[in-house]
Amino acid sequence: MDTENGVRSNKLTGSSYHFRTFQVSMNLLSHILVGIIVGVNLVFVFRLPTPLGDTPQHIVLCVLGYQLLMAQAILSLSPYNTWSLHLKLADKKRAHTVLQVMGSALAIAGSFIKIMDKYNNPSATNWNTLHGIFALIALVFTVASLLNGLTSLYAHELRKFLPSKLSKITHICFGIVVFIAANISLCYGFEKNSFRNWVSTTNSGPIVNTLITFTALLTGIVVVAPLISFFQKFKTN
Repeated sequence: MDTENGVRSNKLTGSSYHFRTFQVSMNLLSHILVGIIVGVNLVFVFRLPTPLGDTPQHIVLCVLGYQLLMAQAILSLSPYNTWSLHLKLADKKRAHTVLQVMGSALAIAGSFIKIMDKYNNPSATNWNTLHGIFALIALVFTVASLLNGLTSLYAHELRKFLPSKLSKITHICFGIVVFIAANISLCYGFEKNSFRNWVSTTNSGPIVNTLITFTALLTGIVVVAPLISFFQKFKTN
C-alpha cells in the first residue's frame, strides 16, 4: 500500500515538475521578449538627435508604459514569475498596483503627446490608421483599467456598493484588452516606413516580421494567465 502511494506521489511530482518547468520557461521567455522588443524600440528612437520630437517621445513613453511596465504588472501576479516568486500575495498585489500606475501614467502621457501633435498638425493621419485606432482603444481602456483598479484594490471596503467579483472581473478584462490592443498597435507601428527604412535599406521584411512574431508571442504568454483567471472568476458564484 505504501509502495503504491509512493509511486502515485512520484508520478504526480513528475507531472507537476514538468508543468512548473514549462511555466517557468515561458516566464523566462516573456522577459527575454520584453527586453528585445523594448530594446529595439529604444535604439530606434535614441539614434535620433536630442531633444526628441513628439513622435519619438510618444514611442519611448508608450513602449515603456505598455510593453515593459504593464507586462511586468500582469506577470507579477503569476506564481511562476521569477522576480516576484518569493513575495507574499499582498506584496504581489502592491507591486502589481505600482507597476500598473506607473505604466498607465507613461502610456497616457505618451498618447497625449501624440494627440497634441495631431491637434497641432491637422494633416497628420495617425488616428486614421490601424496603428492609431488600436492605440486609441488601448488608451481608453488604460484609463478605465486604472480607475477600475482602484475599486478592485479596495473591493472589500466597497463591497456594499460594488460586488467585489464584478470589480475584479472587469479589471482583468480591461487589462487584457489594453495589453492586446497596445501590442497590435505596436505591430502596425513596426510596419511604418520610418521603422522599415531604419532596420534595413534593402530587405526589412524578415526583421519586421520577426519583431511582430515576438510581440504576438509575448502577448500570448502574458495574457494566458489573466484569461484563465477571468473565466474561473466568471464561472464561480
